[in-house]
Amino acid sequence: MLSQPFSVSFDLGGGREVTIGTGKLARQADGAVTVQQGNNILLATVVANKEPREGQDFFPLSVDYQEKFASAGRIPGSFFKREGRLSDSEILVSRLVDRALRPLFPEDYFCDVQVLITLISSDSEILPDALACLAASAALAVSDVPIKEIISEVRIGRIDGQFVVNPTRAELAKADMDFIIAATEKNLMMVEGESQECSEEDLVKALQVAHDAIRIQIQAQQELRNKVGISTKRDYPKPEQNEALKAVVAAFTAEKIKTIARGGTAKHDRSAAFKTLKDELVASLGEEADDKTKKQAKKYYEDLQWELVRDMIIDDRTRLDGRKLDQVRPLTMEVDPLPTPHGSALFTRGETQSLTTVTLGTPLDELLVESAAKSDYTKFILHYNFPPFSTGEVKPMRGPGRREVGHGNLAMRSLKQMMPGNEYAYTVRVVSDVLESNGSSSMATVCAGSLALMDAGVPIPKHVSGVAMGLITRGDGKYAILTDILGDEDHLGDMDFKVTGTRDGICGVQMDIKVDGLSMEVMREALSQALNGRLHILDALYECIPAARAEVKPHAPRMEKLIIDKEFIGAVIGPGGKVIQEIQKETGTTINIEEVGNFGEVSIFSNNKEGVVKALNWVKGIVAVPQVGEVYEAKVKTIQPYGAFVEFLPKKEGLLHISEISWKRLDSLEGVLKEGDVVKVKLIGLDQKTGKFKLSRKVLMPKPEQSPRPQQANGQSEEAAD
Repeated sequence: MLSQPFSVSFDLGGGREVTIGTGKLARQADGAVTVQQGNNILLATVVANKEPREGQDFFPLSVDYQEKFASAGRIPGSFFKREGRLSDSEILVSRLVDRALRPLFPEDYFCDVQVLITLISSDSEILPDALACLAASAALAVSDVPIKEIISEVRIGRIDGQFVVNPTRAELAKADMDFIIAATEKNLMMVEGESQECSEEDLVKALQVAHDAIRIQIQAQQELRNKVGISTKRDYPKPEQNEALKAVVAAFTAEKIKTIARGGTAKHDRSAAFKTLKDELVASLGEEADDKTKKQAKKYYEDLQWELVRDMIIDDRTRLDGRKLDQVRPLTMEVDPLPTPHGSALFTRGETQSLTTVTLGTPLDELLVESAAKSDYTKFILHYNFPPFSTGEVKPMRGPGRREVGHGNLAMRSLKQMMPGNEYAYTVRVVSDVLESNGSSSMATVCAGSLALMDAGVPIPKHVSGVAMGLITRGDGKYAILTDILGDEDHLGDMDFKVTGTRDGICGVQMDIKVDGLSMEVMREALSQALNGRLHILDALYECIPAARAEVKPHAPRMEKLIIDKEFIGAVIGPGGKVIQEIQKETGTTINIEEVGNFGEVSIFSNNKEGVVKALNWVKGIVAVPQVGEVYEAKVKTIQPYGAFVEFLPKKEGLLHISEISWKRLDSLEGVLKEGDVVKVKLIGLDQKTGKFKLSRKVLMPKPEQSPRPQQANGQSEEAAD
């Protein structure tokens, strides 16, 4: 049966209308909506299986966001000229939506759910990622797929001191805060973004502004759902419960779980102890227990472990590794552990370790970041690798997954705040290889990246550090805020948030909240505790390397930059690139020229400092305007009876007349000059009729004194006697 189209609209402020529609497109999906602002249109669909797969004991949600290049009237630049695997930017948007949606589903819901969001019409000024979660939530709202609440998501930018909801692309370019925030009507769910050293209170204000805007969007979704007539959600099979078995599991394992949890042991020892206890539990059930009972027992054991460890942390104010709640694990770090990379650092915090390298490249190494609306080049790249051995596991090595892309993006956005501007000609690639992981390898990447950048001589003005925080709450109002969480504590917690920054403010945030009723007071307390942890780590970073090295390493490419008048760009390049190719070949350099306004920006790179200097002087010579009175080093090109023609600047020659070579009278230049000689000359004039340069060598030589006149006997000269 074909459904009837329905739509609702709301205003973002300033006449920026957003319309949510359903019933026209993709009508065989369980839920489908379009979200339109300006010419920007997103199509979101949701389909959920009616039954879980046999033996399924986790929630299989998949979220994919994709931008169709046709939405902007473009053809993809790939070999196949069609959209392929999701780009990194699409993966990041998919993660933003996934992290916000996942807590909305019931804990006992194990049916496969697929959410697809597609950009089908693009607007150059409207950023679609800020509307993607609204579209996904609206598709769920108008379906019968069971969700507990409706959510939405907005971007908050601070422009000229004012918070703006979903700023345009042009406005965002001027923002010093950029956060995407998801929430239900009552509670925050997800925060991700970057800022130019904002304060903790600034972040809280941004969250409050975002939440007010989100409530308007939730109300619009509820209105649309009412129009469609969705009043009840579908029922679904729930896992069978065995209360008697739960009691058996609790009696056998509860005290032993507490003993292991209070042991303060290392990760592998603790994991081994918990696994041994699980095996003992299964063995205690006897041979008559079937596979289903054993599987249930393992599940009840894991649930009990989760509950008891949380209670221990809240009641005893102690943690699995024996630390205090606000204590950072031991830190060790060093710079330059690797001889060949342009910069390197090894950062270890407890059982988490990152080996990070920095490579300096030329503008030719810039990364093309392509989306439907536009294509940009970036000169700062950060890649994060998480090999299986870092957690003691055996897994096939594939390409980077969504987790690697997301963690690398957080580290990149944080360190980017301290990177020099466009005047810095190097392309910089940071690679973090996580060698060991037990809690927040992304924050280790930030710290190791900061150290490695300074080791490479990249002129970042301050260190950036990061710390991962956790929160455990209980129904009686008690809670515990954890600094520098372990991997196990990440699983246990109700909130996982990572904060990066300098001593002067926050540079990046990634936050996932799984608990209802998180107050702003608790949020402020958590941010304050995170600040203390961040400052503690920063002190250690400054002890390791207090400032960026004054120069790049001897084996790193040297770089010099020269600003020239726009009219000289063609002269430096030459016909068909002949001149610039000759310079690069003769000096062993790489030269990049960019037109910036009325000027040309010439960047010269080479591992050889002498080559850089030679190329720089060569370019300077091409663009130099000869000045009368200036002294030049000139090379003799040809010898004539009346003098020598010399090249005193590249492609600029002048006559060094025989009378200007020496104070002595010369009949010829034989034995005085020959072709190839290099001599210093002074530009003494320009023939206005011929345009030829007049040069002199003798004016740079001491003028010989004249011999005195002969004296007569009485001491008078002959002239005086006359």
